[in-house]
Amino acid sequence: MGTSVQVTPLCGVYNENPLSYLLSIDGFNFLVDCGWNDHFDPTILQPLSRISSTIDAVLLSHPDTLHLGALPYAMKQLGLSAPVYSTEPVYRLGLLTMYDHYLSRKQVSDFDLFTLDDIDSAFQNVTRLTYSQNHHISGKGEGIVIAPHVAGHLLGGTVWKITKDGEDVIYAVDFNHRKERLLNGTVLESFVRPAVLITDAYNALNNQPSRRQRDQDFLDAILKTLRADGNVLLPVDTAGRVLELILILEQYWAQHHLTYPIFFLTYVASSTIDYVKSFLEWMSDSIAKSFEHTRDNAFLLRHVTLLINKNELEKVPDGPKIVLASMASLEVGFSHDIFVEWATDVKNLVLFTERGQFATLARMLQADPPPKAVKVTMRKRVPLVGEELRVYEEEQNRIKKEEALKASLSKEEFKASHGSDVDLGDPMVIDPSNTHASSDATGPHGSGYRDIFIDGFVPPSTSVAPMFPYYENSAEWDDFGEIINHEDYVIKEEDIDQASMHVGGDLDGKLDEGSANLILNSKPSKVVSNELTVQVKCTLVYMDFEGRSDGRSIKSILAHVAPLKLVLVHGSAEATEHLKQHCLKHVCPHVYAPQIGEAIDVTSDLCAYKVQLSEKLMSNVLFKKLGDHEVAWIDAEVGKTDSDMLSLLPISTPPPPHKSVLVGDLKLADFKQYLASKGVQDLNPLVWNSDLESEFAGGALRCGEYVTLRKVGDASQKGIRGSHSCKRHYPICGRYYPIFDYKVGNLFSYPWGGWELTLIKNTIWSLLPYFLSLFKIDEYVASAFERIQREFSWNEKVATTEEEVSFGGLEDYLAVQELWWPQYSSSYKGGSLSRGVVLWEWGVWKAVMQGWVEFANRTQLKVSPNPLIRDSWVGPWTKNGRFLVKSFLQALHTGPSIPFEDSSSIVPRIQSLLHVLVYA
Repeated sequence: MGTSVQVTPLCGVYNENPLSYLLSIDGFNFLVDCGWNDHFDPTILQPLSRISSTIDAVLLSHPDTLHLGALPYAMKQLGLSAPVYSTEPVYRLGLLTMYDHYLSRKQVSDFDLFTLDDIDSAFQNVTRLTYSQNHHISGKGEGIVIAPHVAGHLLGGTVWKITKDGEDVIYAVDFNHRKERLLNGTVLESFVRPAVLITDAYNALNNQPSRRQRDQDFLDAILKTLRADGNVLLPVDTAGRVLELILILEQYWAQHHLTYPIFFLTYVASSTIDYVKSFLEWMSDSIAKSFEHTRDNAFLLRHVTLLINKNELEKVPDGPKIVLASMASLEVGFSHDIFVEWATDVKNLVLFTERGQFATLARMLQADPPPKAVKVTMRKRVPLVGEELRVYEEEQNRIKKEEALKASLSKEEFKASHGSDVDLGDPMVIDPSNTHASSDATGPHGSGYRDIFIDGFVPPSTSVAPMFPYYENSAEWDDFGEIINHEDYVIKEEDIDQASMHVGGDLDGKLDEGSANLILNSKPSKVVSNELTVQVKCTLVYMDFEGRSDGRSIKSILAHVAPLKLVLVHGSAEATEHLKQHCLKHVCPHVYAPQIGEAIDVTSDLCAYKVQLSEKLMSNVLFKKLGDHEVAWIDAEVGKTDSDMLSLLPISTPPPPHKSVLVGDLKLADFKQYLASKGVQDLNPLVWNSDLESEFAGGALRCGEYVTLRKVGDASQKGIRGSHSCKRHYPICGRYYPIFDYKVGNLFSYPWGGWELTLIKNTIWSLLPYFLSLFKIDEYVASAFERIQREFSWNEKVATTEEEVSFGGLEDYLAVQELWWPQYSSSYKGGSLSRGVVLWEWGVWKAVMQGWVEFANRTQLKVSPNPLIRDSWVGPWTKNGRFLVKSFLQALHTGPSIPFEDSSSIVPRIQSLLHVLVYA
């Protein structure tokens, strides 16, 4: 039996709720994502609360609340205590995201689900990994290897690959195949035939415009508003997709020298950008290369101003401006307050770049048509004054008196239990009521000699005074003196991280000034609220900048990956069912879409065994260097060792010869270097990005002026590694005619039989399909040629004039007026051929046509010396025993009807009519 795999959704199936799933691999429980929504509703975490104590490890995929928002609450309230794994950006930016959410809510409510300390405590358990780094789980998960890979959605976003006994389980949600300014596309399509693929259906029903068109529409909408003296509000997340928007605006403003102010407003804005500046290696190749050449960091912002307080925005002079403010849901935060202020002005624009979460103000405003008025609740925290302040102070005094009374009673009990001779004034006597000693005196660590003064120290019941611990000096000595353990003096990296997180987790060991003031402000305050009805007169626009692959792309990627079993999560019910039915038909027969709490078994049907490689076998293996690895063929037979374990032993007979095998993925860049080392010069890599398919198929390598190499796959070996090959493409020219000699000669060198008319028809007919096979032909064109060929092959009529052309005539094949010469065709309109579908542009057809003319003019067929065969081919189109295709085509256009005699008598002797195809 293969590796046991079970998947149980805890949240986020058949809807757009946060993502949280239980993945069990051979009894080891992974919690894959731990998301929460912007409402922070504890009820959706009930399935998680029931199994949180059984979790062995947590995997985080993206640094937003939908993927990690519930982590602090789960560790504080639900008993989650497992180690957490993520990439460095997910850890850092996720921490800032949770800070921003907490501060936004604390400012307008008595938020108590978790605190900043809870956030710090939760993220202390995170182990950070780099992309493609294999991390081996120990203990209960022995044999399991996890590795993060590029997702392409958010900075540090992860596609998790979990491997056990050679079988891969891939968790890939919210991935993006497109390369953007900030990030490279996902590497999901590089995984082939995994045992299980868990992915989402969130965008299964959506299609996206091209990136260039989307960016241009985005900038046009903003500039139109600014030039009309209006303001633009972009509700954004804290540290996710907002980074892509900042780069778009920063680059466009720099290129066009615009002066409209741009503001990025969150409680952690400056900390976010400071961290992002250090994450260049996690960004796109273009950003990394730009930094290598110019040392210019893409996030040294010159046109975007960072703000951490709305009061700073209010000090900005009146005029058109752009504000990117959190939160994207408009439920709380700076974006909520700014929307209420700007919504009543028709000149302003609120531009949504992502779909609002369910039941939020942003989702309501994105409805079609948008509402003309909305009810909102305005909340703010104000200091207590007057009677309220007096009542608050009296309550605090009462609480202090109660605590003092409890302390006094505790002293009396202490005296009674230890006798009246105890002097509490003696500093060596511990007062048990004084249990509030500062833990800061001990530092963040309580080990070694630093555990003398600890909070809550209570002496033994048999002693009056405390007994300080005594440590015997048991140092070891050698000839040079006392042996020193240098590790005792090394400051560990995790100690530094804990110390920095203890004071807020920022680069400088503190939060932004405005955020810190909010935390440290201990003045008595309260939250006041009032409901308003806001007349929505501003322009509301939604543009998809979510950074997720659309439906068409998802289907293509899934078909390419071709998993053995597929699990669909996170998406509306309609989108999930649509993608499920598509995948059942085109991807794999095992597709699952479980409900919340429904455990599905996706254990592999394969059987895996562990075998031992014997020393005798390995001593005869010849390894060959392949990049950073070494590979070798192994011919062995299965046996058993003395310990009854399976082992591979050398075979007793000589091993059979091995066929050549392509190992790995052929990279045209490496192939270019190899060709250059062999003397092939003038190599020009051509990367095709015109559509989705060409992106997945790879590129082409042009060798010199005439030869192009393109990487293609074997459709019969779909999904098998190493099934790629390199295909040559040649334009028709004299220099490369000898290259065709062997292949085309084989094509025509076979016994012929039948009428001479059929013989010539088939001979001439075979030339043009072969010539077209050198090109990528539109499906419509190919089907038309097949139809013409089929009808032509069973029609004996030879058309010699234009009036006689029909779908059965040779002239119709040779001219193919509606396909080859569009200048004579009624279907040729506006520079392209059109008959229900868009075909090649005329420039491509012209180039193909010119190549065919040269190909046909140079093609000659050597006729057999047999007199009966030779005489049947005699005519104005033969010369020196060779049949000239060019002359024959001219005769069809200008000459009389071609006389063919009844040649039934020579049918048995027409075996060797065409035996060689040569070129002039």
